Amino acid sequence: MRIAVDPDSSVPPYEQLRTQVAAQVGDGRLTVGTRLPTVRRLAADLGLAVNTVARAYRELEGAGLVETRGRHGTFVAPGRDDATDRLQRAAAEYAGTAVRLGVPPEAALALVRAALAVRPG
Repeated sequence: MRIAVDPDSSVPPYEQLRTQVAAQVGDGRLTVGTRLPTVRRLAADLGLAVNTVARAYRELEGAGLVETRGRHGTFVAPGRDDATDRLQRAAAEYAGTAVRLGVPPEAALALVRAALAVRPG
């Protein structure tokens, strides 16, 4: 998760954080089940107050984008489209496997494209 907060922006820091996390969930960079940093850790990493990060997390949870599982942490929540969520998880696993095997990204994508092109008759 990459977040950048501009202290000189007219947009409050919690809103900058909320917007960036929401965008990363929305475009799949943060997939379902991804564990987010703890409030304290993210606050320290970004140089923000703990309450600022907590507010952003509360708003994300209220929007159904993340869920807090008590002492286990905060995770990206399942979305409205279960098929897309499952496919995102599978894609993340595939990408991880490709990296572990040393397969270059373009070669891994070519394999996916070839698999999608083959349709059972």
